[in-house]
Amino acid sequence: MDKVVKYIEKTQIVVGIAALLIFFFAILIQITTRHLSISVIWTEEVANYSFVWAVFMGAAVMVNRRDHFSFDILQNKLKGTKKFFLNMFNDTLLILFNIAIFYFGIKVVEQFWNYTWTALPFMKMGYVWISIPIMAGTMIIYTLSHLIDHVKRYRAGEVQQ
Repeated sequence: MDKVVKYIEKTQIVVGIAALLIFFFAILIQITTRHLSISVIWTEEVANYSFVWAVFMGAAVMVNRRDHFSFDILQNKLKGTKKFFLNMFNDTLLILFNIAIFYFGIKVVEQFWNYTWTALPFMKMGYVWISIPIMAGTMIIYTLSHLIDHVKRYRAGEVQQ
């Protein structure tokens, strides 16, 4: 499972960086063409939608690294079994939350798949919104991996009373 998780994370990092580069170059083109008094209307949409992808891919990676959703105050105070159960509870809530995001993300993709971009009508909105279920699905995989790690450590006796 660890190899799969690492592969998914690397893929999401690459996609997120690519989206940020697209965002950056779209903004750069927009700024340059404005100074040259040239109208390039597609840059705003490309920048907005690539930023959406960058944010959602980055959010999933941060969940895997446990840098996104964390409340350290209670985590730092608890030890042993109490900390184990807190981690299990938090991860279970995160999975349930992401199942809902995944489900409703699929609904959004189905609803808006055939809508088109204003400036680039050959582009479908579904390509933008599919980032929601991808993010939620990978967050579920990452969190399940964390749950499995918690249980393995607990069974191995690494969780002290």
